[in-house]
Amino acid sequence: MPGKELTAWLDEYSLSHQNPINILIHKICVPTITFTLFAMLWCLPIVPKHIRNTISIGQVGLVNPSLILAPILAFYWNLSPPLAIAMTIIFFFVITSLVVMEKTHVRIFRLALIIFILAWIGQFVGHEIEGKKPAFFKDLQFLLIGPLWTLVHAFKYFGIDY
Repeated sequence: MPGKELTAWLDEYSLSHQNPINILIHKICVPTITFTLFAMLWCLPIVPKHIRNTISIGQVGLVNPSLILAPILAFYWNLSPPLAIAMTIIFFFVITSLVVMEKTHVRIFRLALIIFILAWIGQFVGHEIEGKKPAFFKDLQFLLIGPLWTLVHAFKYFGIDY
C-alpha cells in the first residue's frame, strides 16, 4: 500500500490528467523527457573532467550522474522504496544507453535537446486537449512526480505493490 504522501502527490497530479489522450501522451512523453533531460545533464561538465573520470566505466565518468541522481532517488525513496528501486534500475539502463551512445560518438546533447523539445510540445498539446494546466505550474516538484505517476501505471498493470 503506498504511503499517504505518495498517494496525495499522485492524486493531485491525476487531477490534471483525466483525458485518455492526455494520459497516453504523458505515458510516452514523460519517460522521453526524463531520459532526454538526464542525457543533456550527462553532457554538462558539472565537475572538472579530471575529477569526473576518477569514478568511471572505461573512459566514461560517473560523478555527473551520481550528482544528478542522488537527490532524486532520495526523494523517491522517501515516497516509496519499491518505486525508488524501479527508478534506480531504469536509471541504470539509461546510464548504460548513454555510455554506449558516448562510445559510439553519438551527439547526445543535440539529439536529446531535439527530442526533449518535441516531447514538451506533446505534453502541452495533451494539456490543451485536457483543458487544464500542467501540475508543475502549481508546484515544481510535480516534475519529479510525473515519472512516478507513469511508473505507477506500469506497477498497477503488472499487479506490483508500490
